[in-house]
Amino acid sequence: MVDFMEGAEPEAAITAPAEHSKAPWHLWAVGLISLAWNLIGATDYTLSQFRNRSWIGAAAENMGVATEEMIAYLDSFPAWLHAFWALGVWGATIGSILLLLRSRHAVWSFALSLLGLAVTQFHRLLAPQPEWVREDVVLNLALWSVATFLPIYAVSMRNKGVLR
Repeated sequence: MVDFMEGAEPEAAITAPAEHSKAPWHLWAVGLISLAWNLIGATDYTLSQFRNRSWIGAAAENMGVATEEMIAYLDSFPAWLHAFWALGVWGATIGSILLLLRSRHAVWSFALSLLGLAVTQFHRLLAPQPEWVREDVVLNLALWSVATFLPIYAVSMRNKGVLR
């Protein structure tokens, strides 16, 4: 009879636990910076959803429109758009926390966040917008860059055994 495990250590091959790499310094830097960045979006989302007049009023003033008009604009969003906005914002925020906790679930959280961003941005491109809604190219570039980088980074950390 031929021994297929000849020369191998059968117990070591079966019972060896998956080893996890030590977290590199950049994991903490990326995690903390992304958390700070994503908390800005979470704050905007939360205060907008609660119709905080001082928060919305500051944004409205920056765009040269009345606070009531800005609130009416937010109220015009369909429920599904609010859901994808939430998915984008909270997926990213939770993903940053999961990254700091070294959880492999950060990958999926960041991926869902990217989906939320994509749907909300495509809606903005396809749906008619009021004249006063400005296209902030720099902000959109930053949003897409961060939202694309984070799932790629998380996958890389997962593949290197840093995320459990």
